[in-house]
Amino acid sequence: MKNVFADRMSLLGTETAFEVLAKAKKLETQGKDVVHLEIGEPDFDTPQNIIDAACQALTSGYTHYTPAPGIPEVRETIAQYIKKQKKVDASAEDVVIVPGGKPIMFFSIMATVNPGDEVIYPNPGFPIYESVIRFVGGTPVPIPLREENQFRLDVNELAQLITPKTKMLIINSPGNPTGGVLTSDDIKAIADLVRGKDILVLADEIYDRIVYTDTPLLSIASLPGMKDWTIILDGFSKTYAMTGWRLGYGVMHPEIAARIAQLMVNSNSCTSAFTQMAGKEALTGPQGEVEKMVAEFKKRRDIMVNGLNSISGVSCLLPEGSFYVFPNLKSFGKDTKEIADYLLNDGGVACLGGTAFGSYGEGYLRFSYANSVANIEKALERIETSLGKIR
Repeated sequence: MKNVFADRMSLLGTETAFEVLAKAKKLETQGKDVVHLEIGEPDFDTPQNIIDAACQALTSGYTHYTPAPGIPEVRETIAQYIKKQKKVDASAEDVVIVPGGKPIMFFSIMATVNPGDEVIYPNPGFPIYESVIRFVGGTPVPIPLREENQFRLDVNELAQLITPKTKMLIINSPGNPTGGVLTSDDIKAIADLVRGKDILVLADEIYDRIVYTDTPLLSIASLPGMKDWTIILDGFSKTYAMTGWRLGYGVMHPEIAARIAQLMVNSNSCTSAFTQMAGKEALTGPQGEVEKMVAEFKKRRDIMVNGLNSISGVSCLLPEGSFYVFPNLKSFGKDTKEIADYLLNDGGVACLGGTAFGSYGEGYLRFSYANSVANIEKALERIETSLGKIR
């Protein structure tokens, strides 16, 4: 069927986490015990108050189409949340609600990037950034995130990558796969660099509630002159353990919002009504469960990092956000995708090779610690045993 597909389909990449999950599930059907540290999904259930709100919405008639950009009262709730949480003077007209966070990524790039436009994106970083840039005919320009800089981008290096063709800069803090967090000084310096250059910033802030420092994170959209040139990507999947609900949103200039809504009309029509009402409850209801989840993630992070650093040949930075670690395995002298495959088949530990997140991820693995302490400790024992065989 090679002549059936459009040429552009060859430009789309994938998200390796789902491929590894499928391999791991297949091994499980064959009787192998696997610890899942590959998928970026909280292992907690959605808080009960959110589930109850969804059930109430269903019985109250929220079973029909909604406006393409979302239910007005939910858009207003999100705008108020953005004002409080991110210190961005948002209004309902700035908000578009979509089924998950990825559509904001896809639609924002599709709506603004022309063939030949350059888009600077983090590498190692979420693989869908590069995938969508290529799909629309843009030119992906990686900004390396290096361990020696705590996996934060170097603003001086960023300055060298900006050209007259630069249309967009993508930043992700806290970051996937590294857990790196941009400092307030980093964010201010990035804003100073792009301000006045007609460069859009896609700020992926999906993990900004999962942080382990006392210093509040700074949204670039809150800085002078940046709100109109920033598209905030956020959602409910990570913070509220709502991955299966498919509920996300973007906050942007109303003219961009209108174009994103236009893409919604042409693709999904709208986001499911009852899930939007669940999202409203998530933002306005008790936040205690979120605080408990973050405290538990921090505990798991410490166990994971200490355990990895105790394994010969492995070194691992302590990430300040998200629920990932990105340990260095360069001392083994092997392709880390090979090592990831080996750990799955030999040790029954599912993880991802660093190059699943770009070429600058070579030499690293990504583990998600969104799993129980017992499973993390089991995985660490298996990792040490398996790696001991190849040193």
